[in-house]
Amino acid sequence: MKRKLPLLFLAVLSQLVACDHIGENERYIKVETATPAADPGTPSDDTPAYTTKRVLLEDFTGQRCVNCPTGTEVIEQLQAIYGDQLIAVGIHGGPLGFKGSAKATGLATDLGDEYYNHWQLEYQPVGLIDRGPATDYTAWGKAVGDAAALQSETRLEASATLSGSAVNITVTEERLGGSYAGRLQVWLIEDGIVALQMMPDGASNQSYVHNHVLRTAVNGTWGDDLTLSQGETKTQTLTQTVDATWNTAQLSVVAFVYNDRGVEQAVKARVQTND
Repeated sequence: MKRKLPLLFLAVLSQLVACDHIGENERYIKVETATPAADPGTPSDDTPAYTTKRVLLEDFTGQRCVNCPTGTEVIEQLQAIYGDQLIAVGIHGGPLGFKGSAKATGLATDLGDEYYNHWQLEYQPVGLIDRGPATDYTAWGKAVGDAAALQSETRLEASATLSGSAVNITVTEERLGGSYAGRLQVWLIEDGIVALQMMPDGASNQSYVHNHVLRTAVNGTWGDDLTLSQGETKTQTLTQTVDATWNTAQLSVVAFVYNDRGVEQAVKARVQTND
């Protein structure tokens, strides 16, 4: 990835900390923006081509986490600024996750627990921005702003179509710069899920709407190996069976390319249905 002059600076002003340590009167989040800097110009013919960098925010959240709705509000503020350039995924699991009961729908999964434990996270909500260090939501604004100011040497596209009880997915990567070695991860997420959520005032909200909830990893927990040479294009086709409890009209695919240096590029595509 190549850094360009920042397009946007964010300041998130708050005294908020971990889910279990934030006072009721300390939850106000303010996101400020600055005038975008001038575009640095088009690369010359002897330099690699670049494309806009989409930012992946992995939000480790839980239905029993009273401060997680405040983290969600921060995501909504950032999405209002960055639009489709910011891709958020809500990963339910960890100590404050809820896997459900006879009376209430749970959104936590074994997959969410595995990610939470792998990254050795210690509280919720907490996020990974482009697979960087674990970041408290009070600092998401700056971290997303820094990531959004980058460009990528990989163009990534995805499409998905529902056919019966299966989602057929196509992902295409085009390498614009030098060679790349990493992994391709494909997830299925769901919006508009009405389910229990503990709120900042301690109340239990049974009508809370959860968005961008991670449902499953289509190609395994850590995805598939991916290598690209300069100028090379590759395409993968994948299929995911839909669980009966999922709302197919609210499903999307999130795909991203990453390695030990972080996320190189990401993309989100709505699952197309016949409705």
